[in-house]
Amino acid sequence: MVSATRSKTVKLKDSTPVGKKKPVRGYEAALRYLYQHTDYEKMLRARYNADTFNLDRMNVLLKHLGEPHKKIRTVHIAGTKGKGSTAIMLAQMLKACGHKVGLYTSPHIVDIRERILIDGEKITQAALTRLIAKVEPMLNKMADQKPTFFEIFTALAFYHFAQEKVDIAVIEAGLGGRLDSTNVLLPDVCGVTSISMDHMHQLGDTLGKIAAEKAGIFKRDVTVVSVPQTPEAKRVLRKVAREGNVPLLFTGEDIEFSYRVESSRREGCHTRICLTTPRSRFEHLPVPLMGEHQALNCGLALALLDQLKVKGMAIDDSQAMAGLQDVYAPGRMEIVLDTPKVLVDGAHNAASVQALMRAMGQHIAYDSLVLVFGCAADKDIPGMMRQIATGADKVIFTRAKDNARAARPEDLAEIYEEFSGRTPQIAQTLDTAMRIALTAVSREDLVCVTGSFYLVGEAKNWFLTSKPTLEKA
Repeated sequence: MVSATRSKTVKLKDSTPVGKKKPVRGYEAALRYLYQHTDYEKMLRARYNADTFNLDRMNVLLKHLGEPHKKIRTVHIAGTKGKGSTAIMLAQMLKACGHKVGLYTSPHIVDIRERILIDGEKITQAALTRLIAKVEPMLNKMADQKPTFFEIFTALAFYHFAQEKVDIAVIEAGLGGRLDSTNVLLPDVCGVTSISMDHMHQLGDTLGKIAAEKAGIFKRDVTVVSVPQTPEAKRVLRKVAREGNVPLLFTGEDIEFSYRVESSRREGCHTRICLTTPRSRFEHLPVPLMGEHQALNCGLALALLDQLKVKGMAIDDSQAMAGLQDVYAPGRMEIVLDTPKVLVDGAHNAASVQALMRAMGQHIAYDSLVLVFGCAADKDIPGMMRQIATGADKVIFTRAKDNARAARPEDLAEIYEEFSGRTPQIAQTLDTAMRIALTAVSREDLVCVTGSFYLVGEAKNWFLTSKPTLEKA
């Protein structure tokens, strides 16, 4: 950043004036520069207001970049849980139909480049380095309106998609919706996934308040499709839509939708859905991701695809269905080791932990469940502990090393004991937790690592380095 004081310029050996930063050179230097900016994802208590989350600041940055968000077609998806899965499924179907598709999601699991994809391929290190180098002088000019890490990365995603001339970009909202950096878009269609209790310190302590924040992405005359919601959340969504002249459709109500869980020898336990509109007819379509909750997300993705037909996009149903079966969603009930079976999942609130526990029981045969758990301290920890206590045979509490918001394992253990009456184990690092877990299980047991995407990402990295050794054991 340019120094605020105007002292006499002193030249260094590399001819860089004192008070000025060197231009970004190289990928690692670019990431270091990026991470110097405020990152609310890693803060335990970030105030949720128009000063902290400032769309004016975002608009200024985008103006410096030539307003790329106005040069691309988009789908905007908000909600509490299932946003990433829905976005991934929709993007894959659009790609299968022959479109060039951008996908922006957060957080990443292993590599920051996972957040910006085109046709399923991560942005290259060279491309990301060039983008950060391009935006650096613009950020220096914004000394009085310093953008955050998420604002910068979101703007870079929009710019990259515009430069690469994608046909459409699927954009996942970050925190909330109303004040989120992605809410500068005027999309073709919006989606709302399941709304539940999460980020209560920022978004509110009732489902109605949280729903109002999610509904902040609604735009006049832009159709919104939502999954079934609780009565409280639905009332708020309908009220905001009515007041803003926003067409609002619910799957299973305004859009014919149903699903069922079934089992067969060849496919095991799986979920199939049906969705019918005047333009589309999807019958008994297998959901590519495990878990009954993914049926709702898949139905939403199909309904959004249908709405893009209304907007004139060329969609071939058979191609879309073929693309759906190729979906890969990292960190969502992902098996990272077969013997013993180890699963990772980014469930990080009470509703998603409940859905995970149910899905594991439906889809995976095991004798006992060993849960390795770590979450952020600002989550609904009692709510998650209630769900864990009902299904886990053994629990090991730990924390992700790269998450400053992570709860102390001792605090998690204390709350868990109150609900379960059982004594869990505590491990200060994931490495220790995994070694305890893998020592404690037999070939017929299941280990599940969950509680946050930070922990899941660390676990995936751990298995990348440890898997050969484990397979020899």
